[in-house]
Amino acid sequence: MLAENDRVVLNRIQADSAEPVARRVFRELRGAIVAMKFRPGQAISEQDIADQLGVSRQPVREAFIKLSEAGLLSIRPQRGSFIVKISVRQVFDARFVREAVELAVVRRAVAEMKGRDIDLLRDNLRAQSNAAEDRDHGRFLELDERFHRDIALHVGCEYAWRVVEETKAQMDRVRYLSLPDATPLTLLIGQHQAIVDAIAGRDADKAEAAMRLHLQEILTSLPQLATRFPDLFADDLAL
Repeated sequence: MLAENDRVVLNRIQADSAEPVARRVFRELRGAIVAMKFRPGQAISEQDIADQLGVSRQPVREAFIKLSEAGLLSIRPQRGSFIVKISVRQVFDARFVREAVELAVVRRAVAEMKGRDIDLLRDNLRAQSNAAEDRDHGRFLELDERFHRDIALHVGCEYAWRVVEETKAQMDRVRYLSLPDATPLTLLIGQHQAIVDAIAGRDADKAEAAMRLHLQEILTSLPQLATRFPDLFADDLAL
């Protein structure tokens, strides 16, 4: 996580893409915020971001608006723009939505997922283990994200996954904070393994129970993190 006075290094936006510049700026900034590269409460400026990314201020302004709508940035006229602190209430709300969607998705996976797609999930698990051994937490979280996304996409639930993606930014910030102290990687990998085994065994009840246990892990780490990093959390819900 970023120290108080460190400068965030962002990837410059390349011009050779069909994707709108504002969308790429949004993705770059959202990724940096979720990965806790920007400290909650930190001020950021359109001009500084534009200079770092090598773009004009207009797409940055558009990206700031989208980040504000996503609950990650507070834009205060005449005062500036600030990274929003982690909302405990929004973490709980996002976990509720995510659990509802992913429990339904995993039951569908038990009924519909093909053997070759299950093999891909097992490949992902091996890569997770390698990332854990290397203590590469960023890589592990990328693989974790892909694991859940692939379960949804392999059974035709693309829209359902988009709903999850749009609601879980606050959860993702907590996930970055939690590794490895509050939540050991080996614990998460074991939970992923249980999900895959239940899908492969065509046991819908076991798959649902394994997914529920996994998604509730954040309820254990969240109070620890809010106590350890009180300045990073909004005081919007008692734990």
